[in-house]
Amino acid sequence: MIAIPYLTALTTYFSYGLLFAFGQFRDFFRKFIDRCSSNNLQGYAPICLGLEDFYIRRLYLRIQDCFGRPISSAPDAWFDVVERYSNDNNKTLKRTTKISKCLNLGSYNYLGFAAADKYCTPRVVETLKKYSPSTCSSRVDGGTTALHNELEEQVASFVRKPAAIVFGMGYVTNSAILPVLMGKGSLIISDSLNHNSIVNVPSHLEEVLREQIAEGQPRTHRPWKKIIVIVEGIYSMEGEICKLPDIIVICKKYKAYTYLDEAHSIGAVGKTGRGVCELLSVDTADIDIMMGTFTKSFGSCGGYIAGSKELIKYLKYTCPAHLYATSISPPAAQQIISSIKVILGEDGSNRGAKKLAQIRENSNFFRTELQKMGFEVLGDDDSPVMPIMLYNPAKIPAFSRECLKQNVAVVTVAFPATPLLLARARICISASHSREDLVKALEVISRVGDLVGIKYFPAEPLKQQQEGKTVKFD
Repeated sequence: MIAIPYLTALTTYFSYGLLFAFGQFRDFFRKFIDRCSSNNLQGYAPICLGLEDFYIRRLYLRIQDCFGRPISSAPDAWFDVVERYSNDNNKTLKRTTKISKCLNLGSYNYLGFAAADKYCTPRVVETLKKYSPSTCSSRVDGGTTALHNELEEQVASFVRKPAAIVFGMGYVTNSAILPVLMGKGSLIISDSLNHNSIVNVPSHLEEVLREQIAEGQPRTHRPWKKIIVIVEGIYSMEGEICKLPDIIVICKKYKAYTYLDEAHSIGAVGKTGRGVCELLSVDTADIDIMMGTFTKSFGSCGGYIAGSKELIKYLKYTCPAHLYATSISPPAAQQIISSIKVILGEDGSNRGAKKLAQIRENSNFFRTELQKMGFEVLGDDDSPVMPIMLYNPAKIPAFSRECLKQNVAVVTVAFPATPLLLARARICISASHSREDLVKALEVISRVGDLVGIKYFPAEPLKQQQEGKTVKFD
């Protein structure tokens, strides 16, 4: 659980309170101006209501230049960021023809496959020529090619499950599968705030399961027909690795199914990139449903569900994402197949093993150095996701803009993606980053951290840092 310093929490609450008060004040006078102006929609109820609309207009739009920055190159270790400007206080942003070459600390390009690859790219190009960019059909109509079948077999083998099904969009993989699996009388136990989650705290999970089983369904108190516990391999906003072995023990004890979301962990952790099961020495047979995406470690798009043959057969008959959505693009499918072969060394080289070793080394080096500088960094060792806590709303745009000025592109995350007080910068490390890239990023982040005031812990003395590096080098 994140323990916010008292003074930091106080100033953060005060900042949001001030923004909220001034926003309400402006909205109060806006009502009179709207009444006086001619409007064709008079008499209609506002189409946008609620605090979400207020938050977007009065808070988000002020700093929207820090989000959704367009790029004009592949998301490699360095990429081209298109410069934008605004003439109306950030309400609208216009693109320019200028670009800035920036160090990329925001993309999910964990193994570096998003850029051109000597093994993957030629095969993707050949697939594009043979199959075209899209099947223009769902899987059950004319949208299943030999590549789709090969991909499903390869994914099942890679994650060590009997069968798998693939989809064209990672988000849909969860949103379309869960309603099919869970019906009336079913219970889902999932994360509410990721880091501060009931699921990744095994003792709390057992308490919740025991309580729900004892009480049963609301009103009727009938027993739950089915209970499923959903966990993430690596928590995307926290960088924490799931306590999977303990969770499996509890789920087995209470006869609950385990659903493992490996969007950020598959391909990125484990000796051969097989995710948290391999990292934590968990038998995949103990996981009922394994989910993952191809957008992070494989440089493609889409997602998969892996499980028993009975489960996958059932999903192919009932899941709307399989029945009605356009199947995954053939070139994207080929990119996944080729990248998995590289990871496993089936391309005839050891590049995959080198990439896996490099991302572990890069991640652990970067995390350790940030902590030495005094930043509050979340997450566990080996995780390529490392959030730097910002807290105060004014520090969100300040940190993002100052880093961009010095050609380092970072992603800042705030409400509603995180709780209101827990704004952060989320750093994503790649195997394509060189040590020189990481040192430059650390120098920039350290300078900006001093300027913005986000070093919440005492920095390790420089002499001690140098001694530590010397020992490590020897």
